[in-house]
Amino acid sequence: MAEDGGMAARVDALESILIEKGYVEPAALDAIVETYERDVGPRNGAKVVARSWTDPAYRERLRRDATSAIAELGFSGRGGEHIVALENTPELHHLVVCTLCSCYPWPVLGLPPTWYKSPAYRSRAVIDPRGVLADFGVALPESTRIAVHDSTSEVRYLVVPMRPAGTDGWAEDQLAELVTRDSMIGTGLPAAP
Repeated sequence: MAEDGGMAARVDALESILIEKGYVEPAALDAIVETYERDVGPRNGAKVVARSWTDPAYRERLRRDATSAIAELGFSGRGGEHIVALENTPELHHLVVCTLCSCYPWPVLGLPPTWYKSPAYRSRAVIDPRGVLADFGVALPESTRIAVHDSTSEVRYLVVPMRPAGTDGWAEDQLAELVTRDSMIGTGLPAAP
């Protein structure tokens, strides 16, 4: 059986039937998925991160009570009832996983990526986080400690990556463009300026 328990095959079969019967247009379905995977959720989280990079008072509120600070920007809802913000530093890198299922902060990250739900990621992130990061192309100095956080239905996490060098004086919207979904899970870094 496939690593995802055959879910991908079932989704493909259901999609094929819906398209064949004329209930959905393939392009419309692709657009909806693309919106939730790349635009709506991750763009929300990127705004939160960019605000924390430019506004020290907001950053402090995010540290103290991320759920409320995120709601200040209009992002809340199911999957965002209790979010904790984790700040990456040169000494400490945070990596988020849900070892039981796929608990994920939907209001700030949108739909979870397929790999986030895979048994391979869920187990390896705990056992070999540095190896998982390497698989994602993230090489951290050996001196950087990696903390793995297990997301649950009660507590979900948002990683606040380090602000990229060379972005002094940038506006929030410019900074938000550098923030990737993976950097807010801890499996990536912000884009370079």
